[in-house]
Amino acid sequence: MNDPHGLDALDSRILLALDEEPNASVLRLAQMVGVSRNTVHARMQRMSRQALLLGFTQRVPPSALGYGLVAFVSLAIAQAASTDAVRSMQGIPEVVEIHKTTGDADFLVKVVARDTSDLNRVTQAMVAVPGVVRSSTAVSLEETMPYRTRALLERRASEG
Repeated sequence: MNDPHGLDALDSRILLALDEEPNASVLRLAQMVGVSRNTVHARMQRMSRQALLLGFTQRVPPSALGYGLVAFVSLAIAQAASTDAVRSMQGIPEVVEIHKTTGDADFLVKVVARDTSDLNRVTQAMVAVPGVVRSSTAVSLEETMPYRTRALLERRASEG
């Protein structure tokens, strides 16, 4: 492992092989990458132990659960209430991501909803959180490029 901060070229090659064949065994991954089974097993264990891999629930699209509408809510939060407000937002199941930001808003929150009426319910729950000063909502019309890391993995894999 050459990179103390995360994934090196071999780790990236293993993950790219796993992306190609998600149900591949450790032996099959080793064959695909051209290293020993023990090497792949040790690398996978380390990546898991260091929390470098996302959980399976993060691979389930909300639309598969009936939440086809995506929106981004910018929130301004009273400075003293920031930690409690985030904790309260985490209690709203439709809140799927929260990012602390610079600029006019303190947080950018990605939410999902069943429809616009449901989005209204979700945003009302968010603005009811103590400390929320202001909100602004933008509805996603279409996901033109889904979240991806494959191109980054390919770059890292080619570095080794």
